[in-house]
Amino acid sequence: MTIKPIASGSSGNCYFVSDGLTKILLDCGISFNRIQQALWDMGTGIPELSGCLVTHAHGDHVKAAQRLADRGVDIYASPGTIKAAGLNGHYVHETPRPSYYMKTPPEHPPWDTFDVGTFMVLPFDIEHDAPEPLAFILKSRDTGEKVIYATDTMYLGITVNGITHLMIEANYDSQVMAENVRNGDIAAARAKRTTMNHMSIDAALLALERLDKSKLQEVWLLHLSGDNAADDFKRRAQEVCGCAVYVA
Repeated sequence: MTIKPIASGSSGNCYFVSDGLTKILLDCGISFNRIQQALWDMGTGIPELSGCLVTHAHGDHVKAAQRLADRGVDIYASPGTIKAAGLNGHYVHETPRPSYYMKTPPEHPPWDTFDVGTFMVLPFDIEHDAPEPLAFILKSRDTGEKVIYATDTMYLGITVNGITHLMIEANYDSQVMAENVRNGDIAAARAKRTTMNHMSIDAALLALERLDKSKLQEVWLLHLSGDNAADDFKRRAQEVCGCAVYVA
């Protein structure tokens, strides 16, 4: 499995993922031209993409979605995301609905999956201040590798067996953010919104502790705050997972 961050953070999020046969994007919250240039730099291009999975309608995750759809890239998002972002056209697809609004998923959820090339994709709902936000589980039918992509949510409330790659938000350190509020570097209202809509490093580590790590190969820490993160996130994650950890 190849994972390459194109952009990560409040200014934009976009990740390239490939199992060797299928190339996709996870979110597209930067300009179309920047995505196109990044793909060229990787030796590939827009026409080779099999799709883009969009988590929610905020601009730092959906900015280039309509332009990609206009260029023939299949966009997959929840109905709420599609409506809020004003996406339209033949290449814009609603993801299956059964997972929505299930705040306590059953052990064997009756969720529908869909295929994007050789990836089988399972969307599940998360907590964020956007209409019907999603996270995704992707399994390669070619290699058997399995990825969780979860960002812009205060927690990851599910555990899945056999995960090989975890892409998870680690936006802030609670102590660093509290100190920034005390010092007047950030507003208390901004800190409150962050805690309600983004995942702290502690929440990410808790999700990692609960995860079946028997096949885990890589952990990617995503969407770090420029103001409220700390330098020890990678070390702390490595101590929990015992595998390769990368900071996007």
